[in-house]
Amino acid sequence: MKKRIGSYPRVRVEGGGRAVVSQAGAVLLVETVRKTGLDAAFSAALEPWRKARAVHDPGKILLDVALAVALGGDCLADVGMLRAEPAVFGPVASDPTVSRVVGRLASGGMQVLAALRTARAEVRERVWQLAGDAAPDADGRVIVDIDGVLVLAHSEKQDSAATWKKTFGHHPLMGFVDHGRGGSGKPVVGLLRPGNAGSNTATDHIEATKLALAQLPKRLRPGRQTLIRTDSGGGTHEFVAWLARRGRWLSYSVGMTITDAIHQAVLKVPASAWTPAVDPDGDVRDGAWVAELAGDCLRGWPKGLRLIVRKERPHPGAQLRFTDADGMRLTCFATNTADEAIAALELRHRQRARAEERIRAARATGLRNFPLHDTAQNQIWLEIIQVALDLLAWMPLLALTGNARRWEPRRLRLRLFSAAAQFVTTGRRRILRLAGHWPWANVLTRALDRLQALPNPG
Repeated sequence: MKKRIGSYPRVRVEGGGRAVVSQAGAVLLVETVRKTGLDAAFSAALEPWRKARAVHDPGKILLDVALAVALGGDCLADVGMLRAEPAVFGPVASDPTVSRVVGRLASGGMQVLAALRTARAEVRERVWQLAGDAAPDADGRVIVDIDGVLVLAHSEKQDSAATWKKTFGHHPLMGFVDHGRGGSGKPVVGLLRPGNAGSNTATDHIEATKLALAQLPKRLRPGRQTLIRTDSGGGTHEFVAWLARRGRWLSYSVGMTITDAIHQAVLKVPASAWTPAVDPDGDVRDGAWVAELAGDCLRGWPKGLRLIVRKERPHPGAQLRFTDADGMRLTCFATNTADEAIAALELRHRQRARAEERIRAARATGLRNFPLHDTAQNQIWLEIIQVALDLLAWMPLLALTGNARRWEPRRLRLRLFSAAAQFVTTGRRRILRLAGHWPWANVLTRALDRLQALPNPG
């Protein structure tokens, strides 16, 4: 019998290879930065914090860290993988320089954050113009989902504290533009908070909403085409009243806690008032109904608020709550959208669950932990995460088509960014020659062609 030596071939490994580029697919992100003008915008925004005779531009340093995070890094030192490929990423600062720049920007406080956020808002407007019909506002409406995220800490860091889930860390409040089922959401706010910050703190929700609205293109900031959507953490009198005071300038859809008044109102709803819930395809959802509540349960809430409740048969083995009724699971939300069927409004609110997909992508893109000690530095890290997520959303929006546009960060890294290439110099041209046997090489090259066809920033 032939002796079996294993399932995989044995190869000899040596160092010293030349003209080989790892993570060559990251050129997609580099080209996205160039075509959107994000590099120029960050350089201009952070020019006041550049030291005289400094070799490295603070805007470039911050973008380098964001690129490293987009490629899977989770600390400042991971920028080293960019430093190893100067032909693709250009000159990259040393680890001590990166650390000093982040510290200097953190000491700049709100001025630095405001400059970064303004630059992102300007670039976002250009990206949505380039995207055309694929932009989130193509149908004339933009939905912003706001939700809290628990980020664990394994050491004593400033403002780390016990969380409501009896863990230890931070509790940032995040906001994402919902791109529906056709693409990934774009972060528009990241508000760093201590671990013991409340899930329903109205002042934090108000601040996060203001920051999120400031990130939208100017043409969208006024008007009913902007919808703020939250879970029950946003269902407080103060936050809903603040949203209602925006009048015709803003719509909202916020989850509500089932109080005793709401529970009693549900029990009084006649059977004929319940409407079957619907699925995204418009089909009737079996075992789920919706109804609009009225009466005492609306007392104390702003005028024009509609309270809509959903009841459904629980899944087998599901634990019912005291606030459930007649063996049915109850959920409730409030909205100020008038003249629209309650089944459609309930479906719209239920699609807020897509925010959990955005949070999962954020956890895979630097939000697994806060690597620095000071809160001000970790807020800069949170801004870096948002830039990385922006790039991971903008690149598919501008360069990919079909199912590839819906790939999450982990799949983009595995199939596109990790592709290897050979760097060739011929005459005055520098060519990155991708491995022809890579299964997704054609996806990569076509995406680069689409990016290069876009107009350069003015």
